[in-house]
Amino acid sequence: MYARHFEAFAKQKDLPFLLVHAGSQDQIVQNGSVTRVELRRGSLTFPLDKAHAFDLLFSRHYRKIAALLQDFHPDVVQITGPSDVGILGAMLAHRLHLPLAAFWQTDLPRFAGMRVAQALSFLPRSVASAAARSAERGSFAITTRFYKIPKLVFAPTPEIMDTLAKATGRQCLRMDHGVDIEKFSPEYRDRQAGPFIIGYVGRLSAEKNIRWLARLEDRLLQVGHQNFRIVVVGQGAEAAWLRENMLHVELCGVLAGRELSRAYANMDILAFPSETDTFGLVVLEALASGVPAVVTASGGPKFTVQQGITGYVANTFDEFAASVMEMMARPDVLTSMRGSAREYAQSNSWEHVFENIYSAYDRYGAAFASTVEKI
Repeated sequence: MYARHFEAFAKQKDLPFLLVHAGSQDQIVQNGSVTRVELRRGSLTFPLDKAHAFDLLFSRHYRKIAALLQDFHPDVVQITGPSDVGILGAMLAHRLHLPLAAFWQTDLPRFAGMRVAQALSFLPRSVASAAARSAERGSFAITTRFYKIPKLVFAPTPEIMDTLAKATGRQCLRMDHGVDIEKFSPEYRDRQAGPFIIGYVGRLSAEKNIRWLARLEDRLLQVGHQNFRIVVVGQGAEAAWLRENMLHVELCGVLAGRELSRAYANMDILAFPSETDTFGLVVLEALASGVPAVVTASGGPKFTVQQGITGYVANTFDEFAASVMEMMARPDVLTSMRGSAREYAQSNSWEHVFENIYSAYDRYGAAFASTVEKI
């Protein structure tokens, strides 16, 4: 996500930009000031989830990219994290004595803990919980060790910034998210009446806390609500469970383009129960669509939602359900929040995000370039 918008920003501003990413083939494409390098993953690639994979031998591309970097003469190498591409970027920056910066995009430690808890759910709760905590601690140690390599780290929330700074000793700066306010807009709303639509967009996986949607449905039915639908956009291992355990759910699968824009705009609220998202871009996309959001107090989305203005931040499931019911029962509150949500999103453009990142390169460039470790 960041790479695509970063590339568009560089092209628009005519800034020299060398983008290296994994794909289905080996190719180099020049487009204005942007050089896009696609590298094919090999047979020793395994999936991390539906959208991500890791090639154990991705470093075989080292010589090719090293030659390109030496010709390109970058002022900084920016990586997105400890992926196969990110590890290759870190190796190259270190060997070629180039300043390295990194994005923290995914809460890998919590992701690991929740995956272990799900895998061991057949064991007693205390045993599964202990194993999950151990996996989370181990993953945190490994991940923060990786983030000691860059000299500058961009993180999406103040909490993560503080945690990373203490664990790595590196300079950590705020990395905001942008949103395409033309693609995501209330103008795509084309329904006038019908049931109250509670939406969710994202992967259908354990770390997204997706089963709260079934609990939410149960709570609404218990208090007498019948005229509602829970519209779920996305795919993942939990889809079959949701289908079997919910009555008012509509599973749309993955949507893109105009269909995704319409799906957002036709929601009345977004219910986003994830506790592991470092930012929660779908929350900002919903706000841009004029859709207020209910999120949890764990993770990054709580920094996107303005409590009582563009939605609600819930500390517990009971608060989560109560917030949803508040907006179902108060059309006046919902209408006010829809306008505030759109207004807030309009102040978050991708251009503003990347202008800030380039300013950080200028501000800290001399300092962290001078500390590049020589081999």
